[in-house]
Amino acid sequence: MHPAAPAHSLAALELLNEVLAHVDTDQGSDEFYSRLAEAVCRQGQMRRAVIFRYDDARRRVHAAGGHAIDLDRFTSGEITVESAPVARQALTEDRVIEVRGDSGHAISDDFAELVGEHPLVYVPIVAAGRWIGVIIAEPEHGAAPIDEHRRELLWMLGKTLALASTSRIATKTVERARELEERIDFARGIHESVVQRLFGVSLVLSAEQPLTAQARARCALEVGAALGELRSALQRPLGRSAAATGTTLKAELERLRTEHRDLGLIVEGAVIDVPQSLEPLAQSVLTEAVRNARKHADAQRLVVRTHASDDTLVLEIENDGVPHERTASTGVGLRLAALEALQAGGLVEFGERAPGTWVVRLVVPLAGNGSAG
Repeated sequence: MHPAAPAHSLAALELLNEVLAHVDTDQGSDEFYSRLAEAVCRQGQMRRAVIFRYDDARRRVHAAGGHAIDLDRFTSGEITVESAPVARQALTEDRVIEVRGDSGHAISDDFAELVGEHPLVYVPIVAAGRWIGVIIAEPEHGAAPIDEHRRELLWMLGKTLALASTSRIATKTVERARELEERIDFARGIHESVVQRLFGVSLVLSAEQPLTAQARARCALEVGAALGELRSALQRPLGRSAAATGTTLKAELERLRTEHRDLGLIVEGAVIDVPQSLEPLAQSVLTEAVRNARKHADAQRLVVRTHASDDTLVLEIENDGVPHERTASTGVGLRLAALEALQAGGLVEFGERAPGTWVVRLVVPLAGNGSAG
């Protein structure tokens, strides 16, 4: 074992201990990963760092956390492994790569100004061959190229971050499994109570002999009990809840306008302030509508409208380029979004309004979901 190995292991353990010590107090994903970025800078002697990862809620790669840098500077451009080929190389080879400023970073033009001529260190966050993310860190000004021992330390810190991230992902997976179990229990409860009661009533009503007063009273009692059980069951969530995104509908529209320039995204009128409780739902519907326009149509124009009236929020996305022989399938995404809307007391409508034009419309009440501001 190299003499520096115990020190590297101790640094990694200290990082893991610090992360686990604050896991219950972290308010969100940004805070969690920003804490990790700060710890990496301290342990790895870096000036600043950003952690990029794929977010399931936003369905894209984004700057999950950072230290000594404004994360808002990464929201305007599209972030992929293609826009940072060295990051892809670090992930593929699972090794730390340093690129000096005079060697050229081969980074996309959207972020070239942020990088300048400073050296960058790419630290992969990989666990069991799974790409979780990458740390892009900037050494202190005037620092010498990283040596093998420091490279090993950074690699171990990346593995530690992978462990912390997978633990967080595993926790969310357990939560989703629990939600699925609750849905199964919901279906089983409906079958064993409401369905069985109504089945018994149907058998009595289908009998050939006339109903006695006692039988009618029993049927009325059973139907009343079934209705009561059904009301109680319907008070439970009907589907999944949209995951928090940490952004707003306004910001997401600006990002999509930049990312999908060829769609001709137009926002008609002012974008209203969406209540925080409805932001995930509104963004989920918008994302699915844009994805469908990209996947199922040759869209050249996509129009977004928002307004609030009579305590109701309306979000409408309209695109052209729908083929004449469009299949009846609408995809799973919009159906799941419709379930999310039901939980908020709203609905999602979608269909061909005019030949060649497809419309997705979210209507949801503001009462009980905050105010439109």
